[in-house]
Amino acid sequence: MTHMKDKLAAGAALAASLLVATALTVSPAAVQSSATYWAYVANESSDIVSLVRFDGREVVEEKAIDVGFHPADLDGAHGIAVAPTGDYWYVSIAHGQPYGQIWQMETGTDQFVDSALVGLFPATMSTTPDGSTLFVVNFNLHGDHTASSVSAVFTPMMEEISQIETCVMPHGSRVSHDGMRHYSTCMMSDQLVETTVHGLGVSRRMVLTAGREHVMDAEHVESTGDGHDMGALDMDAEGVCKPTWVLLSPDDSRIYVPCNGRGDVLEIDAESLEVLRRFPTGRGPYNADITPDGSKLVVTLKGDQAVAIIDLSTGEETRVETSRPITHGVAITPDGRYAFVSNEAVGATRGTVDVVDLNARAIVASTELHYQPGGLAVWKMEEGSPPPPAE
Repeated sequence: MTHMKDKLAAGAALAASLLVATALTVSPAAVQSSATYWAYVANESSDIVSLVRFDGREVVEEKAIDVGFHPADLDGAHGIAVAPTGDYWYVSIAHGQPYGQIWQMETGTDQFVDSALVGLFPATMSTTPDGSTLFVVNFNLHGDHTASSVSAVFTPMMEEISQIETCVMPHGSRVSHDGMRHYSTCMMSDQLVETTVHGLGVSRRMVLTAGREHVMDAEHVESTGDGHDMGALDMDAEGVCKPTWVLLSPDDSRIYVPCNGRGDVLEIDAESLEVLRRFPTGRGPYNADITPDGSKLVVTLKGDQAVAIIDLSTGEETRVETSRPITHGVAITPDGRYAFVSNEAVGATRGTVDVVDLNARAIVASTELHYQPGGLAVWKMEEGSPPPPAE
């Protein structure tokens, strides 16, 4: 723990020296919120998690938190999740020996609390509504394309209680709002996978390849190793979705899946697993979030340096260009007003986090972070006095 404290102190010093605020000039009419918002952002190629604050006018990095444990190597801080109570945040540390880890950190102090070993290259995460179970997809970038898994972690003890085998390169993790089901997707198997939270087993699979979308036969749900149900696909084949994310509408009736390989987003009926609508997007739709009222879907376009704001009542899209390329993560504030968006950038250029006003459909603030900001999650919002007018 002494080493851990030294690294955290070093991270705080680094934040003070590297903080670069680049708030954008915007119309005063576009900034009316009296709330302040905080979010955590994982910088994968820096092993730093940034705590950022947006006061309605500018976004700044309040703290840089060191989460690496190999002094001479990158450990790959990838995914971020915040406990429903707001007391803890979790970060997936992708590069383990040999397995990855999930760190539990205390919000506010940002001190290390505990950790759990999971599978190979843990990526995105989500918790049950009561916060007792954390589901993390084990993306597994190592070696051949073989079936990987979703780890279920019991957070009060930070222990992995199950590793549910799913398919090749799972990515995206979302627990339904009723706490009954977990959904993940598989980039190299072209599937949406539904698991039961209480039974911790696969309940349904859906093939996402265009023209062949269907729910798999019951006898194939638990099938492994036959090269058909769980194996990798030819990713150059026509109609391949290559899904990278999954989320549900606030009432759990709809599932949304960005198809990174095809350039569209699927809207799926959660009961029947039938495709209801397809929303064409730009290149490389990657992550997504939905407003609390279910009216807007915000999708990052990794290949187009932009986010797409989709009006779910009309299907119309508004495109907003981001401040740096390789647009990655998105998380919407609890009031549905703003979206935090991370941009990895290219090479030795530092990435950024943008704040998009979803009513004005424009970036209202941006700041530079560290190298390859990706996963992010909103921690909290607090009501307060309106921000001073921009000079």
